[in-house]
Amino acid sequence: MSGLAGTGAAVRRRGRFHTLAVTAVRPLTDDAVEVTFRVPDDLHGEFDYFAGQHVALRTRLDGQEVRRSYSLCRPPSPGSVSVAIKRDLGGRFSTWAQTELHPGDEIDVMSPQGTFTSGLADLEGAHVAGIAAGSGITPLMALAATVLAGSETSRFTLVFTNRSTPDVMFLEELADLKDRYPTRLALHHVLSREQRSAPLLSGRIDEARLRRILDALVLPETVDEWFLCGPFDLVQLCRDTLADIGVDAAHVRFELFTTGEPGSERPDSGRPVVVRADEPVRQIEFSLDGQSSTVESPVSAHESILNAALRVRGDVPFACSGGVCGTCRARLVTGAVTMTENYALEPDELERGYVLTCQSHPTTDRVVVDYDG
Repeated sequence: MSGLAGTGAAVRRRGRFHTLAVTAVRPLTDDAVEVTFRVPDDLHGEFDYFAGQHVALRTRLDGQEVRRSYSLCRPPSPGSVSVAIKRDLGGRFSTWAQTELHPGDEIDVMSPQGTFTSGLADLEGAHVAGIAAGSGITPLMALAATVLAGSETSRFTLVFTNRSTPDVMFLEELADLKDRYPTRLALHHVLSREQRSAPLLSGRIDEARLRRILDALVLPETVDEWFLCGPFDLVQLCRDTLADIGVDAAHVRFELFTTGEPGSERPDSGRPVVVRADEPVRQIEFSLDGQSSTVESPVSAHESILNAALRVRGDVPFACSGGVCGTCRARLVTGAVTMTENYALEPDELERGYVLTCQSHPTTDRVVVDYDG
């Protein structure tokens, strides 16, 4: 994927961790920072990316491995990658990143992943719209800058909702982008706990307000591609509303920055499971980097394929473990599974047999998956 343009359909590749040095930690708000990593010359090919993709970060806290996935917030540029990290209520990793991470520190960063990217082959005259909440602005920063720079006739409309002005991440950068493209960037800040001069932009976005915003400010019939990023409730509201007014789902891309309540625990990955000699088991076989491995999983444990695989191979790829990032994707070769959640795989990937192993539980005695496929 060397020399990638900023837009186009992203092709999934197997993520691999590389140790990168932090070059800058910049405050964005009272509870958010932008972290920039230096990419050495010999790793440029590994860190080429499309606007809208994300990376997983890995470190050890209190002797325990912790991974989190964050969107890349800058347009693709050789030599560096930047992510924005907002502190979660009770979040160990995000709190550590804001208080303990400094320039010169090193951390494991996975090569960029994700399909929250533009599928437009030509940006001439294209109108792209984004709706973001809070830290959901992160991938849209890169997307908006890339779309606007890609053609002198492209347009981007951004609806960005926050509680109040101090909570707005990238406030100055968005203003600079508006100054650079005054006629082609339509920027609408919606504040739920702060009064704005326009009543339409003051208050929480519910269905009624969303419909008025779409009709008055976005004009859905003019939009070629949609990007939605934020908490589940807002993203689902936008998807349902767009579908109701006739927007083709094929032109709507979405990404969640969480699927649960603030402070909720992430699903276990690699939790201990004891296989007793007298209980029924499922046999899970998987291929990774050309090597095959087998692990038995007790039926009573109802563990995911990812959890079982990690018990025999620690290099199995994963990041969020919540069905959001798609890092643990693999192709189901033999057997059947039930997938609890899926916020990452596209319909065509499901048709080709791909599953999220962090959410997939075997329902047949033997299951074979291929991480290399």
